[in-house]
Amino acid sequence: MAALLGMLTGIGGGMTRDILLTEIPQVLRSDLYAVAALAGASIVVIGDVLGLPYAASALAGGLLCFGLRFMAIRYGWHLPVAHLSARRRAGADLSDDEKPH
Repeated sequence: MAALLGMLTGIGGGMTRDILLTEIPQVLRSDLYAVAALAGASIVVIGDVLGLPYAASALAGGLLCFGLRFMAIRYGWHLPVAHLSARRRAGADLSDDEKPH
């Protein structure tokens, strides 16, 4: 639960910004926002389970989160995105089961 809350806290500000700007939230696109936040939160939880000092695990988790986001921006890393072909988007040559309702 703590890792989930950490991830949601990590992406909440960006989502709020994008919603107020009437844009699709960045986290819903192919960037590594949620993955980086979840990885950082997981480090904090693992540190707690291992009995490490909170400051050390929080620092390590924050550095991991920041590092992943920085590398994703710097090197253009993206998560895979499903793309429909132009024919499927247009609904051409689809059986009745495949057509959107």
